[in-house]
Amino acid sequence: MAKKKTEPKINRNIANVEGLRAEILEQNITDTLELNYMPYAMSVIVSRAIPEIDGFKPSHRKLLYTMYDMGLLTKPRTKSANIVGQTMRLNPHGDAAIYETMVRLARGNEALNHPFVDSKGNFGKIYSRDMAYAASRYTEAKLDGICAELFRDIDSDTVDFVDNYDGTMKEPSLLPTTYPNVLVSNNKGIAVGMASNICGFNLREVCLTAIARIKDPSCDLLETLPAPDFPTGGEILYDPLQMAEIYRTGRGSFSVRAKRRYVKEGNLIEIYEIPYTTTTEAILDKVADLMKAGKVREIADMRDETDLSGLKLTIDLKRGTDPDKLMARLMKQTTLMDNFPCNFNILIAGMPRVMGVGEILEEWTAWRTECVRRRVYFQLQKKKDRLHLLKGLRKILLDIDLAIKIIRETELDAEVIPNLMIGFGIDQIQAEFVAEIKLRNINKEYILKRLQDTEILEKEIEELEDILSSDRKIKNIIVKELKEVADKYGNDRKTTLVYETQVMAEEPEEEIPDYPVTVFVSKEGYFKKITPQSLRMSGEQKFKEGDSLAFSREVTNRAELLVFTDKCQVYKTRCADFEDSKASLLGDFLPGKLGMDEGESVLAVCLPEDYKGFMLFVFENGKAARVELSAYETKSNRRKLTGAYSDKSPLKAVFCLQEDRQLAVYATDGRCLIFSTAQLQGKTTRNTQGVAVMSLKKNKVVDKVLPLEESGIHNEARYRVKSLPAAGALLKEEDAEEKQMGFLE
Repeated sequence: MAKKKTEPKINRNIANVEGLRAEILEQNITDTLELNYMPYAMSVIVSRAIPEIDGFKPSHRKLLYTMYDMGLLTKPRTKSANIVGQTMRLNPHGDAAIYETMVRLARGNEALNHPFVDSKGNFGKIYSRDMAYAASRYTEAKLDGICAELFRDIDSDTVDFVDNYDGTMKEPSLLPTTYPNVLVSNNKGIAVGMASNICGFNLREVCLTAIARIKDPSCDLLETLPAPDFPTGGEILYDPLQMAEIYRTGRGSFSVRAKRRYVKEGNLIEIYEIPYTTTTEAILDKVADLMKAGKVREIADMRDETDLSGLKLTIDLKRGTDPDKLMARLMKQTTLMDNFPCNFNILIAGMPRVMGVGEILEEWTAWRTECVRRRVYFQLQKKKDRLHLLKGLRKILLDIDLAIKIIRETELDAEVIPNLMIGFGIDQIQAEFVAEIKLRNINKEYILKRLQDTEILEKEIEELEDILSSDRKIKNIIVKELKEVADKYGNDRKTTLVYETQVMAEEPEEEIPDYPVTVFVSKEGYFKKITPQSLRMSGEQKFKEGDSLAFSREVTNRAELLVFTDKCQVYKTRCADFEDSKASLLGDFLPGKLGMDEGESVLAVCLPEDYKGFMLFVFENGKAARVELSAYETKSNRRKLTGAYSDKSPLKAVFCLQEDRQLAVYATDGRCLIFSTAQLQGKTTRNTQGVAVMSLKKNKVVDKVLPLEESGIHNEARYRVKSLPAAGALLKEEDAEEKQMGFLE
């Protein structure tokens, strides 16, 4: 009986699982993306990462408006923790995120040309990675003076106000900035599927450019806005054509380098401005790495001497060092010179758009025109309302005795307003205004002043209506405000411009000391460079257990090396990149020294000299590829090249040859052939598959390849072939390699 009772329950459970499985299978992946992922993506784009036309992200705007609402534009500083707490009414992302936003906007952080927060205390530095800002309970802040330009006439209906996240208060959707802050303040954001990176420009130059653009939409922007301006200073390597392209498209990059001075007395270099995109710690770490690797021997010491007077990195030079040549090398090898990638992606009416500088100014002008128009309309309505009240008052003042009589003879308080409306033919609003007049104001002087106010208001209303009907007058107001901002808050450029001709003159080629050396390469990839003097004094070469010498050769310190690996890659380096070694040392492990990929090992090391020879690759499938050495010649001193040879078949041998030679190819079935490299045609494509040299039987492959003189073959004519491909001949016992190895015993 118990068994019969449990069976229906089990069946019902199975049915439920099957129904759930069917429901899951029926759900379309596109519906999931549309319903779940798309709202998240749009929220990040619109409400978090991409700035709008006023130059602010929502987090910036919420913080600044909260501070404005707290009266911190005129009041003294208050604790940052207090500001953070108040901002949480608008920003639900937590106190840490809010305070980080404040830090970046603060004067003490130096991240902006014109900071919006007047700070007191430690707010860190934009140019330091490790200088942490103090907690919000220790620092104080208020709005900086320039914020008056952000909130000017915000109470005059210049922008829309929307509900906050819980609907308990209102916040502005945009701030009515009187200048193009979107171009003045640096801004960076990463959204879903898109990003924004806007460099800051000089405030005065932006205002003058906006004025020029309003007056002449076809004006040359570079005349008034030559280049960006960063709060950390530095020097822009200036190319007008490159900058014009960035201005046109809103995309591109340019180089910024540090500023330095040479102090002759102490034989040192002081770096006092660095690129906006790097930090002092990153520079110091990279220079330290170069010094450890022996690539920069001219530096005795480098330290951070940043203090209250500003940033300063000091480099102590060794005697006889040319500071210009050293700095030219450091610029190339460290972030003392860095690129700034531009991506002027801005939200326009809720839609992200990548725009050039001209388009941004055009959009800002259109938006600012709307703000001014709304402000004028707001003022017009206020004055019309006031005029309406004064017109009602004028009717009353013509017969004040009648007004007093009506009020005195009215028995009920609620009937005063209706009786005044009937007695003088005025509306309710006018009647209420009249009824509130104090008894002491019923005199001749008060009456005359109110009549004069009426005349003034009528003239002002006429002027405001004239402004509303004229686009030219509205633009004149914008131009006037831009001039006022430029005069009041404008300052000189911090980032200077350096033209290409100056750059080439200041960056001489690096001089590499040249002297004879002997290089040793082991089979496992250890490299040693030994001078003749050290070699004469040395004993037996030391190798790792199980390792042995692959080859050695006399070259010079300036000689270049091509290191081929088993991952179809070649690394280009120089002997000068390695320290002079001794026979008693193992040497440098090439995979580690050259930064090879994990598991990558060395197959061959080639000294290309003048790149006049060729590389010969013999593959397991019997093919051989002759690639001209010129295909590996590059302008950089050290560079990794992918596709160094074909990956269609495993590689069995690599030869770097300056002239044609004869090679012996052995197959796994015991056959051998001898051919000349002159029989192969040279290719300039590095990853060419080559041509067939040895015809192989099924399941047979090439076993090894040796230079003829190292093969031990006596009867060469038996194996030599005139045309390729060829099958070769069976290897006789007297020609086997093992025979010629007997002399080592």
